[in-house]
Formats: sequence, structure tokens, C-alpha cells
Amino acid sequence: MGENEKRVLYLNLSIGFCHETTATASDIITRLGWRSHPRFYTTATEDCSLIETKFLRNYDVIIFYTTGELPLNEDQKRALLDFVREGKGFVGIHSAIDTFYQWHEYGEMIGGYFNGHPWHQKVGIIIEDKDHPATRHLGDYWEVVDEIYQAKDWTREKVRVLLRLDPNSVDISKGAREDHDYALAWCRNYGKGRVLYTALGHPEELWRDTKFQEHLLGAILWAMGILPGDATPRPKP
Repeated sequence: MGENEKRVLYLNLSIGFCHETTATASDIITRLGWRSHPRFYTTATEDCSLIETKFLRNYDVIIFYTTGELPLNEDQKRALLDFVREGKGFVGIHSAIDTFYQWHEYGEMIGGYFNGHPWHQKVGIIIEDKDHPATRHLGDYWEVVDEIYQAKDWTREKVRVLLRLDPNSVDISKGAREDHDYALAWCRNYGKGRVLYTALGHPEELWRDTKFQEHLLGAILWAMGILPGDATPRPKP
């Protein structure tokens, strides 16, 4: 690898429900790296033993597309948090918030936990941040067909919401929030590092959508610190 080339560790282990799209996701994230500037190389794995300080020093971003209580010991958990705190990046995709319910520091880092998916349909998405590299290509509004997560234990006081569900595009009575505020992507600073979570990414068709791919690429490059983007929390517009 060249001096300016970056490395991504993509973990797609599922303990419990396994998304059928994880292999497609591996291929697409790898290909995004090939055409990125700077180029990044992706290690796609289900091997949690790579979450260890001596291995993580070789990477710039960790991506989770995971479920359940992954088999990390306390040293590995500390290594993951330190990786981000000390200035690296973390990107969580879809079910990454359906992971580590018993490890509360993880929930704090990623920004929340899965609390059901009331809608699986075509929905409208409001673009809250039109300047962030993960969302600036999307305009004001984006329509997708996806399994739409609602999250718990998240707050706008700690994360900057990038995308939110248009409540008028669904039967909002199926959701659990009285305020109808369903964030679908957010980012935050964590120590010196950067964390971005997107709730999207269930169906294979969406993974093959170029807008979704640009969403992920922008997220990864922001998490690397390559592209600037504000992570300051702010209230709902």
C-alpha cells in the first residue's frame, strides 16, 4: 500500500439474526475503496480477534454491520473504544445498533440502540444536514424502500442528526415516539475520533443504489478525517 492509502476493517459477524446482504455489503464497501480518493483497502471479516490493539493500529476506520453480543473480551472492548477516542473513525450500518445491548459504553459511543422496525416500505427521508459529506449529494428529500429502524436511548443533545424520517410518508401510529422524531442517520465526536451511524441498509436493492453508496462513502471518508463535516449536536429544525 502507498503512504497515503487508508485501511478499513469491516466486521459483519451476526450473533442471532443475520442479514442476507452482508456479502453484498462487503463487495460494495471494497469497491468503494478502490475508487475513493484517497484509496482505501477493506478487510471484510467475521473474525472478532482482529479487534485488538496490535491489529487496530493498522486501520483508520472500523465498520460494523453486526447483530447481538459479539465475543469480545474486556481488553478487546477497551481497544475498540480507545481506537475511536484516540482519533480514528467508526461507522455503524443498520443493525450496528442491534448489537452489544449488555455493553453500555458501546451504546453511548454509537449513540443509541435498536427499538424495533415499524415500517418496511417506501418512505420519505428529510435531509437535515445538506453540507455533511454523507448527505450533501441527496438534496432536500430522498425516497427509499427499506426496513426502517426506530432507535431508543438516543438524544439530539449528543448527536447531530443528518437524516430523519418524514412522518407524513408512513403510518406514524406504528412508531413508539410521541414526538414523531425518527433519526435515520447521525454523527458525533467521540473523544478525538468520529462516529457515524446510518439506520439504512437492509435490502440488497438499496446497497446497489448509487445514492446509498455515496452516502456510505461520504460517511467513511468523514470518519477517516479526510472530508470535513460538522458533528455539533443541534435541536430539530
